[in-house]
Amino acid sequence: MALLVANIRYWPTVAPLVRAQIDRYKQHARAIHDPTLQAIALDKLDDQRFHAQVAATLATLAPRAHRRNAVKAIVAVEVMYDYFDGVTEQPTPDPIADGHQLCQAFTDAVSIDREFTGNYYALRSQADDHGYLQALVTDARDALAQLPSASAITPVAECCAARFAEAQIRAHAIPQLGSTQLQEWATSQAAGTGLGWLEYFAGATSTVLGLHAMIAAAANPHTTPHDATQIDKLYLYIGVIVTMLDSIIDYERDMSATGQPGYTRYYQDTDELLRGLTNATRQAMTLARTTPNAAHHVMTLTGVVAFYTSAPTATSPFAAAATTHIQHELRPLITPTLLVMRAWRAAKRARRAIPSARS
Repeated sequence: MALLVANIRYWPTVAPLVRAQIDRYKQHARAIHDPTLQAIALDKLDDQRFHAQVAATLATLAPRAHRRNAVKAIVAVEVMYDYFDGVTEQPTPDPIADGHQLCQAFTDAVSIDREFTGNYYALRSQADDHGYLQALVTDARDALAQLPSASAITPVAECCAARFAEAQIRAHAIPQLGSTQLQEWATSQAAGTGLGWLEYFAGATSTVLGLHAMIAAAANPHTTPHDATQIDKLYLYIGVIVTMLDSIIDYERDMSATGQPGYTRYYQDTDELLRGLTNATRQAMTLARTTPNAAHHVMTLTGVVAFYTSAPTATSPFAAAATTHIQHELRPLITPTLLVMRAWRAAKRARRAIPSARS
């Protein structure tokens, strides 16, 4: 039922807003002066626009009167996150300090009562983005400020933003600084969460989804700081699942491209990986059922798993064991979302085949 309601709301009231906003950002990105920053911005908007579309499904939780602003804030934050991911991959003399300077943009975006912190590119030679990053911050901040419970989520939202930014910064600093700095940070932060450092790092990397869920909750006038804390904890676990499944289904591609796996390389064996994935899934389901708008969050959890485990690469020898196992954990709830994802993927294949047939 939650899946049905979300689709009824998404296609007429959310999807058109996402498309329009992405198109507007593409126009701005084309005007970026620095060629490297322009290439990153346009590449992310083209190749990862699906991220914004998926993130905006959470806006279907927002009352209709506040849905537009919820969508605007969510899309701006997601585009900023993808852009940040690309920029922090670029080499710099001090990747940690530079990353911290850049990630002030996220603090500015969710701290509606705070002054802007200043030049996000202060430590970079590539800096002339024609106001692109500032525009994303302003859009997110202005839209969030219009939501009735924005102040209720702000403290937790700031911590969430700092967490996923730090995880990205430290992951991208590994080629220059090694992995010890990442492990030390994740170990200290994981204390009291019930997660090991590997799972905490995985969850932190993808908890931008939790920030989107908090923005959607801010559209509800009854949302409390406690609700924001519950959402944050839930999506930390969902983030573990996102990162792990993404790396699992991309295992063979990563090996072919770089000669080594992605996130999965930190695990000693497949059994350890499966244990971490299973624990995160069970904890996420338990938390989802006790979080406000529980049905929607359960649907989001099953949707995340269905998306990754329905991918063509999910049937590879390495991925098959994990994807089959995690689907079994979530049956029967995952069945309708799996059907939707498989139908969506079949429709995409059919659309791609049409130009080939014509030619």
